[in-house]
Parts: sequence; structure tokens; C-alpha cells
Amino acid sequence: MLSPYKKILFLLLFNSSLFSILIIGIQNSSLKSKVNLLLDETIELPISFIIGSSLVAGSIFGSFISLNLNKRN
Repeated sequence: MLSPYKKILFLLLFNSSLFSILIIGIQNSSLKSKVNLLLDETIELPISFIIGSSLVAGSIFGSFISLNLNKRN
């Protein structure tokens, strides 16, 4: 079984590589949209960046939720 530090390192490396591939892949994206937040809205961002960054953020948060740092025996 992997130690929690190895799991965290793997998660950070995997998600940062996903994000860097996302940045490289959206260089020629022309469809842009704004995201409506509660109080304001963002600048115009490519739709693929909005979808991809939410995927990476969900992967990060989902991985930390499933990461069991407490040793229960």
C-alpha cells in the first residue's frame, strides 16, 4: 500500500500534467464565453478551458476526499 505522501505526490503530478496538456491544447480555441459567478462574471475564456479546468479541479478535490490520511486499525 502506498504511503499518503506518495499518493499526494502522484495526485499533484497527475493533475498538473493534465492541466499543462489542457493549456497546450486550447491555444487555437476561438469559442469564448463568460462564467457567471455569484457577484460578478469572469473575463471571456475559451469554453474548453472552462470545462477542462473544472474537470481538473474535480479530480483534485475528489482525490483528496478519497485519500484516507487517518490510520484506522
